[in-house]
Amino acid sequence: MAVAQTDDSLPDGQLPLDELRTFVEVLERIRTAYVEPVDDATLLENAIRGMLEGLDPHSAYLEPEAFRGLQDSTSGQFGGLGIEVGQEDGFIKVISPIDDTPAARAGIEAGDLIIKLDEQPTKGMSLMDAVTKMRGEAGTSITLTIVRDSGRPFEVELTRAVIRVQSVRSQMLDEGYGYLRITQFQNNTADDVRNTLNELKAGELKGLVLDLRNNPGGVLQAAVGVADSFLAEGNIVYTEGRLSNSEMRFNATSHNPSGEVPVVVLINGGSASAAEIVAGALQDHGRAVVMGTDSFGKGSVQTVLPLNNDRGLKLTTAIYFTPDGRSIQAQGIVPDIRVERARVTREEEDIAAVRESDLQGHLRRSEPSAPAVAADRERPQDTDYQLNQALTLLKGLHLTRAKP
Repeated sequence: MAVAQTDDSLPDGQLPLDELRTFVEVLERIRTAYVEPVDDATLLENAIRGMLEGLDPHSAYLEPEAFRGLQDSTSGQFGGLGIEVGQEDGFIKVISPIDDTPAARAGIEAGDLIIKLDEQPTKGMSLMDAVTKMRGEAGTSITLTIVRDSGRPFEVELTRAVIRVQSVRSQMLDEGYGYLRITQFQNNTADDVRNTLNELKAGELKGLVLDLRNNPGGVLQAAVGVADSFLAEGNIVYTEGRLSNSEMRFNATSHNPSGEVPVVVLINGGSASAAEIVAGALQDHGRAVVMGTDSFGKGSVQTVLPLNNDRGLKLTTAIYFTPDGRSIQAQGIVPDIRVERARVTREEEDIAAVRESDLQGHLRRSEPSAPAVAADRERPQDTDYQLNQALTLLKGLHLTRAKP
């Protein structure tokens, strides 16, 4: 073995002997003095787990069940509650609830701190242990103790379900104005977005809202493919890391199914990682107006490295940058137009108000009246303030472009 050194600048291949001696001594003390016997395999696995968790909130040691669960989540089906979580100050923090899951239906919000799982405190609990505890057989229940905005803790009982995530949904908000929602970036998301854009453009598409709110991210290549659907040239994202294969650059292709349709991208504090890559690329290229609130700020790339015995490492290997060279790590994407979350409420019309048509002897219109529009169907923009503002902006952009 090469001679070891103990300073902070060890040459490659040399190990710090003092720290290794300390590790072996601690291992031996636990083996001989801990109140209950612990086998060596468990101690070494705990050491590996702690080594990964001490790096950053997103690196982790994946035991077989967690490794399979991660693979399932990128394919779009897994069992559990439907929450993307991270760690903050030793507690489990909700990055984003996933649409149409038990967590979203129960009102779990991005930014919530989970301080207990059933009766077990999460303070000091590893992220993977928390994820494993929240997942389970469909139909079983678990109680989460939540702290929101430094308020009093409250409990939410959730029933686990098989989570089937439909990553892309769309509809028409108004005549000529489309809505495209991406809940999570999965392996097939980019293809689904391209197909959806082609369907929406089959009619007259005057503008599009791309909703990335509460999107916790996912597969990097899927984010690149989605951004490429709105860009005809230029850089989308690039990454920098210590390994040569962690330095990547992704550029747009000439195929742009969105054409020149005006786009508004909606983001919030639950928009993370891959969602921030898309928002940042479209913002830097001036392809879309980004609206909402600051995004989560996860600017790192994790690589899943398989190990033997069906285990794996989820290791942070690179930092990504937007086309203009911005790192959003711990800062997030700042929207072009800040619109806070709110609900739209309609005021009752003043029945005492007098109009021209109420005056005796008023002149009547010579052309037939337009047919009445049914108003009993609630549209999403009727209650979602951020979406309502995005649609209003799109209509303004369309009118501006339409003028000679």
